[in-house]
Amino acid sequence: MSAMKFCRECNNILYPKEDRDQKVLLFACRNCDHQEVADNFCVYRNEIHHSVGERTQVLQDVAADPTLPRTKSVRCSQCNHGEAVFFQATARGEEGMTLFFVCCNPNCGHRWRD
Repeated sequence: MSAMKFCRECNNILYPKEDRDQKVLLFACRNCDHQEVADNFCVYRNEIHHSVGERTQVLQDVAADPTLPRTKSVRCSQCNHGEAVFFQATARGEEGMTLFFVCCNPNCGHRWRD
């Protein structure tokens, strides 16, 4: 990917611009009339790197969320607390929805899925 480009005439930043007639990508200055043909067709690239242990992005204080439903029909396997909040979400790499539980014990916060 190319780095940020600057105008040769006035040193302002060059922005990508499409020449629809010629079907060419240009970099154009918004301050003066300078334009140059792009040497690379990649304008922006966003790379996201996930850690190996990352499964769901559940915040630790989700158990305190009053908008989430609660159940007393499950027990936490870590602390044996009898209340958990639950919600449905898609798990990474899986199709369909998964039921997630978070222990309501403020000292625990264990997360599991059904």
